[in-house]
Amino acid sequence: MTRVLDAVHFALKLALGLLIAGLLVPVTMQVLARFIDVVPRYIWTEEIARFCFVWMIMVGAMCAVRDGTHFDLEVLPESANPKVEAAKRIFVHLMMFIVAMIFIWYGWQFLLFGWHQTSEIAELPMNWIFVAWPLTGVVTVLFLVEKIMKESAIFKGAAE
Repeated sequence: MTRVLDAVHFALKLALGLLIAGLLVPVTMQVLARFIDVVPRYIWTEEIARFCFVWMIMVGAMCAVRDGTHFDLEVLPESANPKVEAAKRIFVHLMMFIVAMIFIWYGWQFLLFGWHQTSEIAELPMNWIFVAWPLTGVVTVLFLVEKIMKESAIFKGAAE
């Protein structure tokens, strides 16, 4: 399972790099069009930049869950006991799991809502944008299951 998730994580990091590059092009065109009369003012660049930004956020969140760099707030003091630390991390992962399930449930409804819509300017199918929410939930669940399994092994090993 870990090798498959490693491949998924690698693909997500590549996609994130492409999205960043994809965001730079329309934003640069927008900025240049404001100051240089030679560059035409394309109206679709704002919409494409927004779509890239949405996907960057979602792909970045998925990568952060796998890397363990997602936003984290520690309120309890650190313990020298690895069992306590593993239990705290399992609790955090379970709370994130609930949020990921919300992304799946409501993201699916969001996707169905936008399935037959097209974007106003570029006339792109909006299902490519709306699918980001349930996909983020599914991939996050997969990454969290892997993390919970690892932490459970630590918890069981420390219990013995």
